[in-house]
Amino acid sequence: MNTDVPVTDTTSTRRVRVSPPAEPRRGHLDLGEPEGTADRIEVTSRWIERAGKPWFPITGEIHYSRLPRDRWSEVLGHARAGGLNSVATYVMWQAHEPNPGEFRWDGNRDLRSFIQVAQRHGLDVIVRMGPWAHGEARYGGFPDWLVERGIATRTNDPEYLELARALYAQTVAQLQGLTHAEGGPVIGVQMDNELYDQPQHLATLRTIAEDLGLRVPIWTATGWGGAQVPETLLPLYSAYSDGFWEETTTDWPEFAAFHFRYSEVRDDLTVGKDLREALDGIVLDPDAVPLKDDDALPFATCELGGGMHVAYHRRPLVTAEDVASLALAKVGSGSIWQGYYMYSGGTQRVGAHGTEQESHATGYPNDVPTSTYDFYAPIGEHAQIRPHHHLLRRQHLWLDLDGAAIAAMGTTVGGGSEDPAELRWSVRSDAHRGYVFATTYQPAKRPLEPQPGVQLEIELADETVTVPSRPVDLPAGVSVAWPVRYPLSQDLVLRSATAQLLTRVTDDQGDIVVLAATDGVPVELVLEGEHAVDGPVDFVHEHGRTLVELTAAPGAETVVQVPGARLLVVDEATANRLYRLPVGGVDRLVLSDAPVYALEGGLVLHPDAESADVSLLPAPSALSSTGAEVGAPTTTDLWTTWTVRPPVAGAVNLARSITPESVAAPEPRHGGPLGRLSAPTDFSAAARVTVPVPADAVAGADRALLRITWTGDVGRALVGDTVVSDHFWYGRPWDVDLTPWRDEVVRDGLTLELFPWRKATGVWVDPSVRDVADGTAIASLDVVRVARVELAVE
Repeated sequence: MNTDVPVTDTTSTRRVRVSPPAEPRRGHLDLGEPEGTADRIEVTSRWIERAGKPWFPITGEIHYSRLPRDRWSEVLGHARAGGLNSVATYVMWQAHEPNPGEFRWDGNRDLRSFIQVAQRHGLDVIVRMGPWAHGEARYGGFPDWLVERGIATRTNDPEYLELARALYAQTVAQLQGLTHAEGGPVIGVQMDNELYDQPQHLATLRTIAEDLGLRVPIWTATGWGGAQVPETLLPLYSAYSDGFWEETTTDWPEFAAFHFRYSEVRDDLTVGKDLREALDGIVLDPDAVPLKDDDALPFATCELGGGMHVAYHRRPLVTAEDVASLALAKVGSGSIWQGYYMYSGGTQRVGAHGTEQESHATGYPNDVPTSTYDFYAPIGEHAQIRPHHHLLRRQHLWLDLDGAAIAAMGTTVGGGSEDPAELRWSVRSDAHRGYVFATTYQPAKRPLEPQPGVQLEIELADETVTVPSRPVDLPAGVSVAWPVRYPLSQDLVLRSATAQLLTRVTDDQGDIVVLAATDGVPVELVLEGEHAVDGPVDFVHEHGRTLVELTAAPGAETVVQVPGARLLVVDEATANRLYRLPVGGVDRLVLSDAPVYALEGGLVLHPDAESADVSLLPAPSALSSTGAEVGAPTTTDLWTTWTVRPPVAGAVNLARSITPESVAAPEPRHGGPLGRLSAPTDFSAAARVTVPVPADAVAGADRALLRITWTGDVGRALVGDTVVSDHFWYGRPWDVDLTPWRDEVVRDGLTLELFPWRKATGVWVDPSVRDVADGTAIASLDVVRVARVELAVE
């Protein structure tokens, strides 16, 4: 990062001189593939290279063994449509060797099949091989029989290495024929997880895997918490906007505030601190300095918080905007690999000892729900599509469009201290073009102020570019990445814009470049040279440039015609509906009211309403479905739109305003090595609510979710005597998937067991919801029916 460049701030204009970034070092890392390898992956000191060009991986964590196998394709399809180019997944030892020597890879344990499904969706795979995983799993994913032997796990103890080798041998066999060198999607593996003081063991794990025949270009380890990572592994970093592992006395962790600023610091010494200290006995020097820019290694992440789990004692309410703003801040800080944990939620497994979640009962500091691992991820536990799936997709489309250039750009971190009145900004540039990043976003617990008169003068190698040409006011709560000298065509350069690049496609009239406006920020486009511009604009020629201002609001039809290209400037609501998908063998823009992904040349739509509009550009000649009504198309100058009506979709209300019987809240209990509040385990005194489910509420839908809008403390849902879901209330509705239990719930109903909220218990919830009254109240019970519609193109 170029942090030593001269920077001058005035009341209205920040000035920065950008130096050409240093050439990357090559060949110094025991990573990558030999020259001559097809689609060769190489790890340099500054970026990851693929087929001779910088490559920007975008990875989301999805746990195959925590999802129903029949949902794999849907979740991976949405992940690809969300702009991911790769997924990561834990191998949970406890799932695969429940008894010594008895390995299982069947059902949703079938790692090989999961990888093949990912490949069909165009996704690469990083396998987090363990042997220890954490992931809020019982004993961190270790099987009980291993723990009971009392051997020195996660070390080079010979007995442990022998058992780990057997697991690795089984895992490597699952990957045979699927590695990148063999033409498959597996590009990398991770050794162990959050191991801080055993670099020799991490190195040994790689040696074992290689001895077993595994060859991949990227070998990684988690680097946060001051971890000692051997030179044979690439350290990856994390960033969360809150943490359930904090104490109830912590209203907002200080580490979280840091991640909303641009910074050269890669490490976070606080993530996993509770486990590091409680389980491993590792206490870092309070004066330890987090790792800053390391000129030998690229800045790569694997755990940007895609949401946040909850524990009984502490239940963060991370928002979609929190996730998206943090992610963009990391790009502005120099990240060349965006990795999210989690990208899809899941459900904790059930083993011989019951549910396999982290708990006080197994010596962990935190009690987490026994069943749900929803994580408020972009894709929920039951494939619900959350708002940040759309917000992140906007970033991912841009990184897909220009990620090769961005990865090779240097980073200059400019303004941005803890002072909420100071503008936070940075520049990524190769000294010829780049991006200006600025943010006024921080979560509501500590919001930032709006910034009047924002303008930066960027001294590139050959000239100075002022962005924007006239100062602009940034409202509070926004994050932007504005292009500087982006090439619209071979002959036309977008000198600057106060709108963000999304993507581009080609139709029979030429290129369409899509930009997204930011609510509250007027759109200015500046072209190099003097040009005629057509569309809803005013433009002037000034100093050899063309300054363009919109005279119409940004939207799905707001097109600016410039020489050799059209600029489609959309508003944020439209941007959140926008996809770029391969449909009928052609990359097209898709606007959809419902979540959608591409499959085998067609589209798969998942509406939860009675109808959904789908618009395509360029349009195919027809869109059809065998299972849904597709209306006659309507056209505008730009889009062709079809209205799709599935046979069964939409919400069915079952009840409103239910007050369960009054019961006493359990007396507070504390447990685990840190003495935190423990979740109740005896539900015999809980209030019970029987929910009748009519047949027509669940029949015919691809997925039927019971959405419980309630307040209370802890709840669980039962079908007969089987607990099918549980929930620690934290301000969001609770979704229960009725799909696997349709016949049973229609026949017998569903039972809810609920404990009341009691403020005096001391559970931490977000300030925005913590004033809830003591007791239990159900505002509504609704069945959300989600359809699956396959759309074919002609």
